[in-house]
Amino acid sequence: MNNRLFLSAPHMSGNELKYIEEVFKSNYIAPLGKFVDRFEKSTRDYTAAKNALALSSGTAAIHLALRVLGIKDGDDVLASTFTFIGSVNAIIYQNANPVFIDSDTESWNISPKLLNKYLLECEKKPKALILTHLYGQSADIVRIADICRTHGIYLIEDAAESLGATFDNKHTGTFGDFGVYSFNGNKILTTSGGGMLVSDNKEWIEKAKFYSTQAKEPFIHYEHNEYGYNYRMSNVLAAIGVAQMEVIEDRVLKKREIFEWYKEFLRDVQEINFMPELENSRGNRWLSAITFEKTDYNEVMKALEEINVESRPLWKPMHMQPLFEGAKTLLDGTSENLYNKGLCLASSTTMIRDDVERICDTIKSVLK
Repeated sequence: MNNRLFLSAPHMSGNELKYIEEVFKSNYIAPLGKFVDRFEKSTRDYTAAKNALALSSGTAAIHLALRVLGIKDGDDVLASTFTFIGSVNAIIYQNANPVFIDSDTESWNISPKLLNKYLLECEKKPKALILTHLYGQSADIVRIADICRTHGIYLIEDAAESLGATFDNKHTGTFGDFGVYSFNGNKILTTSGGGMLVSDNKEWIEKAKFYSTQAKEPFIHYEHNEYGYNYRMSNVLAAIGVAQMEVIEDRVLKKREIFEWYKEFLRDVQEINFMPELENSRGNRWLSAITFEKTDYNEVMKALEEINVESRPLWKPMHMQPLFEGAKTLLDGTSENLYNKGLCLASSTTMIRDDVERICDTIKSVLK
């Protein structure tokens, strides 16, 4: 049996244990410490975000963004329907109402056309948009940011999957009021679990920091005028993050190379379509994603599992989830069509060309 090939396995840089040892020697293994500061700085330096806050997860970062922006009971919050549930759970945390907007075929991300249409026609004005950059591919973010400014709604970029992706050479996560990155175990970089909230607004980041540390007032004793959360990242995990950030560009280039290998080996298979990339953008190709025009992707998944290769269907749209039954939507069928036809392929940065060729040979054998 071949060693298992995962969708996106952790890939250490080599310095993680060295930095963790420094943490243990200092005994600052609890939340906060110099590596938390270094991790935040490395994120600012790489993305050009002016402010960064290291947190326990990307979902925590989205939650804090909504809280800081004043999203409350009964508010409407727009969101990409074609996404992972972690993008939208925080809307429920704030007792707000999700409003799901469909994708476009040019990027598989939220459709600017449908977004603008909803905002022009809606009876109740939403307070914010949570936009997901799906599978590491930039949405049409300049148009979307312009739409949000025109209609006076906040923009939160869920760049959890897209660290390293750019549009017009500007990093995803830095176009909106807030940006969110994830360092979960399967992301392009990982701290095992963790997230980062970025913004050009220093006051907002300071408020998010306050909420993330139990909303403790600046007294020697514990004084609380507001409720908060235990959302800060530990110094141990931040040490891993510092080491991982040292190789971020290497990881992006390898992910993109893997995608190109898939395109090369499957170029003659006419019924396969690859996730597109917008002009003037560079995706990080976190996962190589394809759709089949005729073949049932379950048959492909079964064949790949037999050779010990992980694959997974594209995200089931949020408007199709029982949890969100009855939510407001503006749909045109794009995300449902992608979900019904699509598959994510193994894209770990430890993979070699022969691994991808073996996967593609298996796919082609099913399609025959």
